[in-house]
Amino acid sequence: MSSQQPPLGISFEFFPPGTEVGREKLLQVRDALASRQPRFFSVTYGAGGSTQARTRQAVRAVGESGITTAPHLSCIGSEKAQLRELLAEYREEGHDSLVALRGDMPSGMASIGELRYANELVEFIREETGDHFDIAVAAYPESHPQASNLDRDVENFVRKMHAGADMAITQYFFTAEAYFHFVDKARALGVEKPIIPGIMPIVNYTKLARFSDACGAEIPRWIRKQLESYGDDADAIAEFGTEVVTRLCQELLDGGAPGLHFYTLNQSVPVLKIVDQLRA
Repeated sequence: MSSQQPPLGISFEFFPPGTEVGREKLLQVRDALASRQPRFFSVTYGAGGSTQARTRQAVRAVGESGITTAPHLSCIGSEKAQLRELLAEYREEGHDSLVALRGDMPSGMASIGELRYANELVEFIREETGDHFDIAVAAYPESHPQASNLDRDVENFVRKMHAGADMAITQYFFTAEAYFHFVDKARALGVEKPIIPGIMPIVNYTKLARFSDACGAEIPRWIRKQLESYGDDADAIAEFGTEVVTRLCQELLDGGAPGLHFYTLNQSVPVLKIVDQLRA
């Protein structure tokens, strides 16, 4: 993702909107965040049917910003021929960065596909395209929810990196020690490439709790209790969330993190508050 990095190495993730209103909002959010000179944008992936079509539309729309855009590519539920076609399309459109993921089985699909794990997907991309793409993979500082333990999960992560990945982006977390511990374990197993922490702004406690339960991200008890005390006071939640996440980001950067990747949920204001506080 570009070698000309701004002083604060930030990047932003979007998801493909499903409505015309959502598509218009995405363009506004894209432009607002592009003004902060991110290293790259990423766009999440739909594995089949209309969801995949929305992904392709979103990748084109985000890429029109002129910012390097990294489409997500998932192997679960996808055949090699389909992936090969997508890779060719992305190359033709000028994309040179990808986020390679195992993904989840799409609802209603019976076949797991020809590739089962993200390391196999990374190997396939390299076999098909050589060094054309910069490839990012996922990392889970608090362990993947399906992993038996952290050591096994780090071993799986190392396989992805050694398969040809250039960098990693973590699942979001709220405890810096979890990130640094994970990085230390990966470094001990020979991983030298950047491991960028994923950052989730705190905007809506109910949604955050649901996301976190689903993906295995731990919300520390003191944060949960404080957020619960605000009830439906959206302004108080936003103010507290900005304070907590900005402090986390600063701790990560001070500790040597190579950048920050924000999960925007297609909103600009919460992310910009954090980024601008950090730059101030």
